[in-house]
Amino acid sequence: MTQTQPAASESDSANRAAKARIDLSRHLIELAHAPELTRFDWEALFGNPHPVEFEIGSGKGLFLANVAASKPTRNFLGIEVSRKYAEQAALRLAKRSLTNARIIHGEARAILERAIPGQGLAAIHVYFPDPWWKTRHRKRRLVDPWLLDQVERTLKPEGEIHFATDVAAYFTVIERLMETRTRFHRVPWLSPVDPELSADGLTNFDRKYRAQGRSIHLARYVFTNGDGGTDATSS
Repeated sequence: MTQTQPAASESDSANRAAKARIDLSRHLIELAHAPELTRFDWEALFGNPHPVEFEIGSGKGLFLANVAASKPTRNFLGIEVSRKYAEQAALRLAKRSLTNARIIHGEARAILERAIPGQGLAAIHVYFPDPWWKTRHRKRRLVDPWLLDQVERTLKPEGEIHFATDVAAYFTVIERLMETRTRFHRVPWLSPVDPELSADGLTNFDRKYRAQGRSIHLARYVFTNGDGGTDATSS
């Protein structure tokens, strides 16, 4: 038996014990099996009229927690299809008493189409989406024309979308798709998280891949009424 297996088991046990003690209801929204969805009322959900940013695929919630802590006058909503990870993200938010962040357990496409109001978002974050390596599975990739239609519907004017991936070929696909959307203007990347709060990585995947020496490709676009854009530098 390796030395890492007991540590993982102990960590899982600690998380289960913490979830039993801490009320996650304020931070975890269970919509995975909701038969009907209605548009969110942001002020009712967060208790304030602050701008809302949306992260698709929050994993264990590292980005969501860090950015919510660094920007208290903005609200943050994440979505994660894995219940285990959604609960871990909610636990992370609850432990830090982050009242301006929530995590949905559910499927991103259904939530985007049916629950996010038109022009309801100040920013969208898409970090390390599954590349679906096999050719026959690529139709399952998150970033496609349908997603960008929903991004255009839900972003406010001057809203932003941020992408990050370690897969160069997928990044090229994303760039080419974005080039077809004339209302998006590419601008230099600026980390949406205070560097002091994100020293361990933008997300868990970011931290892992940088430690492995992988290149991370980053892009940021502003939703405008104009055409064209300037290239941002990827790193």
